[in-house]
Amino acid sequence: MSKLGRFHGHKPMSGPLKGIRVLDLTRVLAGPWATQMLADFGAEVIKIEKPGEGDDTRGWGPPFLKDADGSNGDAAYFQSANRGKQSVCIDMAKSEGASLIKALAQKSDILIENFKVGGLKKYGLDYESLKIANPRLIYCSITGFGQTGPYANRAGYDFMIQGMSGIMSITGEPSGEPMKMGVAFSDVFAGLHAVIGIQAALIHRERTGQGQYIDISLLDSQVAVLANQALNYLVGGKVPQRLGNAHPNIVPYQTFETADGHIIMAVGNDRQYAEYCKIIGAPELAKAPYDTNRGRVENRTILIPLLAPLMKKHATAQWVKAFESASVPCGPINTIDQMFANEQVLARGLQIGMTREDGVQVPGVANPIVMSETPIEYSAPSPMLGAATFSILERVLGINNEEIAKLRANGSIS
Repeated sequence: MSKLGRFHGHKPMSGPLKGIRVLDLTRVLAGPWATQMLADFGAEVIKIEKPGEGDDTRGWGPPFLKDADGSNGDAAYFQSANRGKQSVCIDMAKSEGASLIKALAQKSDILIENFKVGGLKKYGLDYESLKIANPRLIYCSITGFGQTGPYANRAGYDFMIQGMSGIMSITGEPSGEPMKMGVAFSDVFAGLHAVIGIQAALIHRERTGQGQYIDISLLDSQVAVLANQALNYLVGGKVPQRLGNAHPNIVPYQTFETADGHIIMAVGNDRQYAEYCKIIGAPELAKAPYDTNRGRVENRTILIPLLAPLMKKHATAQWVKAFESASVPCGPINTIDQMFANEQVLARGLQIGMTREDGVQVPGVANPIVMSETPIEYSAPSPMLGAATFSILERVLGINNEEIAKLRANGSIS
């Protein structure tokens, strides 16, 4: 196995969505995250990009992938969300370009876009226009705030949405400032919700022959994944506050300082807590009022200061070994490099690699969904800008070389 993990060359697309064609009019992260997952599942994904520019994230570096000649290629950010796709450069602002995209939409099963509300209507690429020629089309729009409501026309970005949705108000230390997630949390979840909605729409289409419109909002998606914290407020009427690494409903479920660093304790039930107290040398702390989770949550401010100094007595590795032997959930806080070196991560094959047509090796992170009958096969790494323009126009639309040359000459394609 190479340093970058298993390398996969170009393969015919397979998987549960084999035979499904996706027209991808998205850029940045939420939309590309969705279409990458569809590509992983075997769909043919045609990524439409602006000639000469492409997806914004191609330039969001450093770091950049090195091209075959040693020069900087596309950013690592772009590589994270665009594997398995085919890049086609078409300028939709030109009438000929918009016509090409309409023609591709007629031959596609799914269209995903993340333009501003109503932004594609002037090109005739909105759902109402396209469904006339292709009533089976599943059309998914991803925006910051959705297609309706007073904020519908506002631009929405992940950081903003994290703040507006409430997630930042419960993230960070109690005495510090609200904190965003270390990745674009709202974008990723919106992309996943888009995939879930699309798959449901595919099943509906199988039964009825009818496509449909799917409206995905970053704000809706982020509010939906507030999970227990949303219900804590709706049921209890108390606004959740920042607890740092502590849990609002379980104690002890947080980080503790050790002799050489930190450890995460995730003590989820009363049996585990009793074992935990034995191991740290304080069995008396397993008695009332701390013998139930409710008692521990209600007496958090008294209990945690009693546990904290005991946890400083040993190094993290010593604690992990002791707790794991008693089936008390715990773990270290890994850096990214430590995570990729972890034996479980290695055993699960979460680091992958693919070889581009020019010989450049492109690392990646595996899709986490493991299926027995239709295992994921990575067909290709992220595409170079416009690499499939001519082949797609010829294969899918039947456009000959002479017509392609005219389109290229007038700037409709590149």
